[in-house]
Amino acid sequence: MSRNQKPAQECGVPDNERDLFRDAVGPVRRIHSRRVESRQPPKPVEPVKSREDEQMVMSELAAGRLDLVNFETGEELNWLRPGLQKRVLMRLRRGHYTVRDELDLHHMNSEAAGKAIRDFLDEARERNINCIKIIHGKGLRSGPDGPKLRQLTGRILQRDARVLAFTGARPNDGGSGAVYVLLSNSR
Repeated sequence: MSRNQKPAQECGVPDNERDLFRDAVGPVRRIHSRRVESRQPPKPVEPVKSREDEQMVMSELAAGRLDLVNFETGEELNWLRPGLQKRVLMRLRRGHYTVRDELDLHHMNSEAAGKAIRDFLDEARERNINCIKIIHGKGLRSGPDGPKLRQLTGRILQRDARVLAFTGARPNDGGSGAVYVLLSNSR
């Protein structure tokens, strides 16, 4: 019997069950092995790769360039038609209205974008859609005048009688590079 093994009586096994087991198993001979007794405990595992990855990230953050494409400027468009409750704008910003269609203005000049927005509003009205998304981009390459398509989008939407409210989209929908637009149901 090994050092760690208790006799059957100490383990709470009754004699009749122990005898029944021995009859079923038959003669048994003990196997002795030095390998099991001489095994050393394993060395603790060191997370070498995790440490290397963390060090690489820290060095990239310290010396790397800023990725301005994913940088939020915080200049999102917000507008609510006078007379409407502020919670309409808050619900629109939080995504409570289902966006039924979207327009992407990337790679358009101001003239083409203005026409596309007006046509898109007409089409949404014809299809009886009351929540849309317009992706105007963040304007990172617009130069010193700032994001031209964002400004154009805001001007057109404020002047259109069909628009009840608009606000910057949630980060997963484009963030400050897109707006949710709530349209009136009446024609």
